[in-house]
Amino acid sequence: MSTLESFPFESIANRGSIREADVQQLRRTVYEDGRISPQEAEQLIALNAACPVQDQAWHDVFQEALTDFMVHQAQPSGYVTLENSRWLVSQLAPGGQLASRRDLDLIVHIIDVARWSPQYLVSFAIGQVRDAVCSAQGGLRSPEATPGMIDDADVELVRSIIYAFGGDGNVSITRSEAELLCDINDKLDPSSINAAWTELYVKALANFLLANSGYKVPSREQALRSEAFLETSGEASGLSLVRSITRISLEDINGLYSRQSREECTLERLDREYREMVTGEQLTVDEAEWITARFARDGGLSAPEIALIEYLKENALALDEKVSEVLDRQLNAA
Repeated sequence: MSTLESFPFESIANRGSIREADVQQLRRTVYEDGRISPQEAEQLIALNAACPVQDQAWHDVFQEALTDFMVHQAQPSGYVTLENSRWLVSQLAPGGQLASRRDLDLIVHIIDVARWSPQYLVSFAIGQVRDAVCSAQGGLRSPEATPGMIDDADVELVRSIIYAFGGDGNVSITRSEAELLCDINDKLDPSSINAAWTELYVKALANFLLANSGYKVPSREQALRSEAFLETSGEASGLSLVRSITRISLEDINGLYSRQSREECTLERLDREYREMVTGEQLTVDEAEWITARFARDGGLSAPEIALIEYLKENALALDEKVSEVLDRQLNAA
């Protein structure tokens, strides 16, 4: 019998608050037999949602228990599968949106601890930020928030999600991540330029474009590192300001990309196939065709996209031929 069967889930939920004594009791019992059943995991998630008042120690033990259940107890150990990710999302966000930042922190922590996670889970996490920024909806925004605005905290949250998914390897930005970043960028007020967002966006899209043009990518921490000396002050505005931020951002990482050898291409393909087998999620491979259509979706390039393509061409960073041809036409029309 699991020791958690004796934990007073119902009485604590009826009270609506989780006290320090409850946290201590949970910590003593949750690992006494070293296992958490799926039913107990559901009870923990339900208890977290039912109690708006929580002792400050609750978040840590809740995150620890659910991460251990998802990553180490569920099979295959050390990985998160697509099936288990869908279960987690259905429990935390049955209506499609998370209730709080703490729920998102749990998902990011699970992605970070796992060796591999499916794109579905990281896309869901970034999608929560997208909804908050684009429509001011969800648990990450207050009711009075203005749609189309992004601040530095939002940018760092997106960066932390992307870092967590990359793990310790040199994993390029995926199509699903790139699409969500494009969604966010499309909805931002162009008259209110956030330097941190512009930097993250152009670095992430450069990573995606170059990876799909035969380049070996650095780690995500290197590829998306924040340039501490970005400035938005001065007389520059609009496209001129974005060009300046883009140049500073991409010169910071320019030397980190190199052409892949045939052996490296083969190893990357095998790695992708193994990842698909372990997580149970098929990865898309039509990235080159997709990005050309995605950049043209709104009828033209945004200021960060113009600045990004200009920089790549000026520095002779050759893109996939099909991508380059379409982007040239759009750049000339911009």
